[in-house]
Amino acid sequence: MSTAQTTSPNPLAMTSFAWLQLLLLGAIWGGSFFFARVAVQVVPPLTLVLFRVVIAALALHLYLLGRGVRFWDYRDHAFEFVGLGLLMNVIPFSLLFIGQTVLGAGVESILNATTPIWTVVVAAVLTVDERITINKLVGILLGICGLVIMIGPGVLTGLGGPLWAEIAVIGATLSYAFAGILAKRFKGVPPTVTSTGQMTASTLIMIPVVLIYDGAPAVANIDTGVWLAILGLGLLSTAFAYILYFSIVRTAGATNASLVTLIVPVSAILLGTIFLDEELALQDFVGMALIALGLLTIDGRLPAALQKRQKA
Repeated sequence: MSTAQTTSPNPLAMTSFAWLQLLLLGAIWGGSFFFARVAVQVVPPLTLVLFRVVIAALALHLYLLGRGVRFWDYRDHAFEFVGLGLLMNVIPFSLLFIGQTVLGAGVESILNATTPIWTVVVAAVLTVDERITINKLVGILLGICGLVIMIGPGVLTGLGGPLWAEIAVIGATLSYAFAGILAKRFKGVPPTVTSTGQMTASTLIMIPVVLIYDGAPAVANIDTGVWLAILGLGLLSTAFAYILYFSIVRTAGATNASLVTLIVPVSAILLGTIFLDEELALQDFVGMALIALGLLTIDGRLPAALQKRQKA
């Protein structure tokens, strides 16, 4: 075995750039909860899903056109785009928005944060390069404990919500887990093209669904503030966010990409502190510390540092 082979990095390791992308993605998706809460009060959940994917698909097609990329050249991936669109957008967006109509943001954040657990299990069964490790399981549990502490005792009142709504959110996390595994099939496809393909497929699926269940969208009844929230949801929290997500999946794997669900609630709380003059409590700092420890444990840096210290 050559020196180059022995020193080559793990292709699914979290590099510094991948961590930066993950943190940015967490910040962006943290804002998506705000956009969705504003819009879902006026727009029916399924119609909101359609608006979200249509806006993202149009923006991504314009982006590819501006870069001179021929989307048609990737038509051989059409069936994969449909599958990814169903698992990544149509199913989870619909379930999350429906659940958000009756569940508090706290309990939904915690349920959504179980995504890495399901992804670890699904990846262990369906892939050969992402196995269950003690570091991953301990790190994920630390992160979820951190979220529970940050949200605080108030989350207990949210646990009394309808069981069907909680099952809907868990269903969304399972869908994300399978989507992350399917996304690994697109390693030879640029993240921008993968994002465009699955958004286009999602749009084509959602148009008849919305027409059947909600009817033609009453766009004239939507005011400017809600439209701005919908645009933020489609352009920033979907089009741009998925380019980041598929880039992380391609370089660091589905399990590492799913860690963003641990970061999203943290970013949402920090955004509220910065822009809404909300105050951070002691429990917030403790929770964020646990989440940070969890991420470092999953990354392997904390266990490695502890082993190095013991040997010294």
